[in-house]
Amino acid sequence: MPQLLECQFNVSVCECIFCMYLGVCGVNISCPSPLVRGTLGGSALLSVSYTSTSSDKPVIKWQLKRDKPVTVVQSIGTDIIGNLRPEYRGRILLYENGSLLLHHLQLSDEGTYEVEISITDDTFTGERYVNLTVDVPVSRPFVHIAASSVLELTELFILNCTHDSGTKPTYSWLKGGKSLTNDSRLLLSHDQKVLTISRVVMSDDDVYSCRVENPISSMKSLPVKLTVYGRSSLYIILSMGGIFLLITLVTVCACWKPSKKYQLYCPYPFCLIGLKIDILPARNYQNRRNPGGLYVLKETVRNYYYYYYYYYYYYYYYYY
Repeated sequence: MPQLLECQFNVSVCECIFCMYLGVCGVNISCPSPLVRGTLGGSALLSVSYTSTSSDKPVIKWQLKRDKPVTVVQSIGTDIIGNLRPEYRGRILLYENGSLLLHHLQLSDEGTYEVEISITDDTFTGERYVNLTVDVPVSRPFVHIAASSVLELTELFILNCTHDSGTKPTYSWLKGGKSLTNDSRLLLSHDQKVLTISRVVMSDDDVYSCRVENPISSMKSLPVKLTVYGRSSLYIILSMGGIFLLITLVTVCACWKPSKKYQLYCPYPFCLIGLKIDILPARNYQNRRNPGGLYVLKETVRNYYYYYYYYYYYYYYYYY
């Protein structure tokens, strides 16, 4: 109701005329701030003031409007009448001008408060309404994307904005530091948490961030860079990669040298004729035809004739 959102006088025009003729008027209450925003765990001052022709102490009553109104405090002046409800004990302070201070705010404290101030000598009771909101500050949001780069003409690309804590959040998006709104390609979800880019183009290559706000706080995410590659750029990248691979293969083949041969001790009787045995590394199993090592016999300076003569002399000496 409108009367719950702004301060109003309950003294009608007729009542004012009645006061003027009889010389008796009611309590006039003023409210500098009909809407108070509080933080969970903090304090909130529901500020009012009143005027009256009487010097007597006022009777002050604060209620929280619910289906069944909840009495917060009732007093004569600043002297509290009766016992406070358990949820308000040690949490409230009443001032002489009728203002109410709430400590250690809870989410359940949110609502519309009504203050009534009356004085015995006055005919009319003054009333005012103050709205109190209680919120949790929002945390820094984050932008989640599937990849930091995308190919031009991709049908859909989605950015999500999330945050860990905060009540009554509202979301908005920025591109290059400027606010984004719905258009034919940049689509925002109903709650504006999700930004969908339809049919990606090169102009979408930019920095994106999201902002989360509530009545008491505002936070912006770290910027996320989205890189858009053109179709022609992709072909160039693939071509350059193929050329680089080809150059690498040619370089490796040009610099490759066969493994060194390994020389073993010459066994008998080859050492008698001045032969040496060299062993070459065996081929791979898939390529070699002979699974054994390849032995190569190499003649030295001594000729075959000298070998034949020595062998004949050796044979004749032992058998004859």
